[in-house]
Amino acid sequence: MMLEKIFPKLHQEGYKFLVISVVLTLILWSISDFFGFVLTLITIWVYYFFRDPERTIINDDTYLVSPADGRISAIQEINGPVELGLDNKKFTRVSIFMNVFDCHVNRAPSNGEIQDIFYKPGKFLNASLNKASEENERNYFKIEDSKTDSPIIVVQIAGLIARRIVTQVEKTHTVIQGQRLGMIRFGSRVDIYYTQRKTMVKVGQNVIAGESLIASS
Repeated sequence: MMLEKIFPKLHQEGYKFLVISVVLTLILWSISDFFGFVLTLITIWVYYFFRDPERTIINDDTYLVSPADGRISAIQEINGPVELGLDNKKFTRVSIFMNVFDCHVNRAPSNGEIQDIFYKPGKFLNASLNKASEENERNYFKIEDSKTDSPIIVVQIAGLIARRIVTQVEKTHTVIQGQRLGMIRFGSRVDIYYTQRKTMVKVGQNVIAGESLIASS
């Protein structure tokens, strides 16, 4: 158990980056001790960034768990995403900013069927900005909510450094609470939309994907 905490499982997206980093490190060590040392630190960071640790899931649809590790950057009452035809309906939107040291694996907030997945190309603004939700590259998951008559929306939003959103599930798939939905490579943000639930977090709070409680019914 202790070994898993020190050396957590690596996400499948990280293997090629880790191999490239290790090869470059070995090459630079043969040329310069200083640059070899710098690349060693970068290699350690690459492994750390793509970590994919197991999480303890509450397995209770009374609650929505956090879809991402990071810091709550905004909580707003807002219309739903126009891309999913929900712009005429009010939702609570909780935004979670992930810096480059957070685990970037995203998880399902509850059990339910993936009713829709929609990818939207866009800009690469700083993910901590509110307008990133409307202007940046992003990927929407529309998940049925067994506790309400409205869906839960999870949005992966690429950030200033991020250039690749990875999806691990497909439309019509049924997911369980805490299941991996995908990841975003390098600093980014995740929004979660919901209705008819009581928000349990506040701006500035740090949350853990699959474990921290975002809202209750």
